[in-house]
Amino acid sequence: MLQRIIMLGMLAVLTISSTHAADINDVRLWRAPEYTRVVFDLSAAVKHNVIILENPNRIVIDIEQSKIKTDFKKLDFASSPIIRVRSGIKKKSDLRIVFDTSAVVKPRSFLLRSTKKSGNRLVIDLYDKEIKKKPTRHENENRNDKRDIVIAIDPGHGGEDPGASGPKRLREKKVVLAIAKELNYLFGKKKGYKPVLIRTGDYYVGLQKRRKLAHTAQADLLVSIHADAFKDKKVNGSSVYVLSRKGASSTTAKILAAEANNSDLVGGVNLSEKDDVLASVLADLSMSASLDLGIQVGTKVVRAMGNVSKLHSKKVEQANFSVLRSPDIPSILVETGFISNPREAKKLNTKSYQRKMAKAIFDGVSLHFTSYPPPDTYLAWQKRNRLKSLEYTIARGDTLSGIAKRFQVTIASIRLKNDLASNSIKVGQTIIIPAS
Repeated sequence: MLQRIIMLGMLAVLTISSTHAADINDVRLWRAPEYTRVVFDLSAAVKHNVIILENPNRIVIDIEQSKIKTDFKKLDFASSPIIRVRSGIKKKSDLRIVFDTSAVVKPRSFLLRSTKKSGNRLVIDLYDKEIKKKPTRHENENRNDKRDIVIAIDPGHGGEDPGASGPKRLREKKVVLAIAKELNYLFGKKKGYKPVLIRTGDYYVGLQKRRKLAHTAQADLLVSIHADAFKDKKVNGSSVYVLSRKGASSTTAKILAAEANNSDLVGGVNLSEKDDVLASVLADLSMSASLDLGIQVGTKVVRAMGNVSKLHSKKVEQANFSVLRSPDIPSILVETGFISNPREAKKLNTKSYQRKMAKAIFDGVSLHFTSYPPPDTYLAWQKRNRLKSLEYTIARGDTLSGIAKRFQVTIASIRLKNDLASNSIKVGQTIIIPAS
């Protein structure tokens, strides 16, 4: 009899514990350009199911044997398709969460298992309805097909991936986004450049998606911005990385091995239309050219950063970072400093230092492209025009109309080239005669 009572007691305990397998301790929401991400922090791994309902539009999440220990009211649904969130209990122990949405969305969900850095998480991505876009090409905002140089600026991490942490909960994702926005501003106001921010706010972008966005923008260069960290808080200094030679070789192999990637354009060439040997040569040449250009740009960036910060390394380092594995886009990864170093973290968190760091990166990149601009760009046209231009010193009796006639150019072109407000000139004044 006693044994039977014990067994019944054990069964009751098992039944009670099984009805409550996990708690939802917290919930966070981020809005990205193409989707809304909702992350549930869990006390344990759970089984879940996603249901799509229409008229009205709803996304239903059923989570087995769970209960809520947080408040959905703190979520900001601005700019997202979510109108409100409701929850209730189903089958006495299962949790049902309903997202009422203003438009049709495509849900994707996955469970992230507990790690040393974070606990179990259930991630729900609500993708906006796809809008078909025309194939992109370089925008020729300047006349005569003189296109802008496209710089893809990638602030690392974002959203639920905070990156490295510094004193007083300073997050890498916040620092690098601020520097990226400053860099975007500098390139935006410089004629001949078109900056493209890979992420513009606090949301996560997958590593492969970052490369894809740069490829879609037809970037001439990808600059990925990060802040380093190390267990020894004394370590400091900024550095620049490019893809390692070993990483470049493995990337080339993956391009050729994966059927899904065989149709990708590498340097404007469709590899799927070439035989295996030729495709291998083309992919290897494209990867090598991108790596070499990345080293050239990175070297100039390192030198420029040395004027505003201590360098952790005075040469361009090589590593197998995933974000650098674009076969036809030269890419550099800039470590702006060690956020784990208290003194450096304090500087990285100030607007003035963020601007100095962005200016150093800008100076290094622009110095390279001023000297070696892509041939079809405004900067290349400007360089050719500058080489053809002549300097002329005004002599007694000279007039602007006479100089224009002598060199077979227009008065307007001389005034424009020299920023002259009128036709008035002075003896001894040096002016530039534009190419005819």
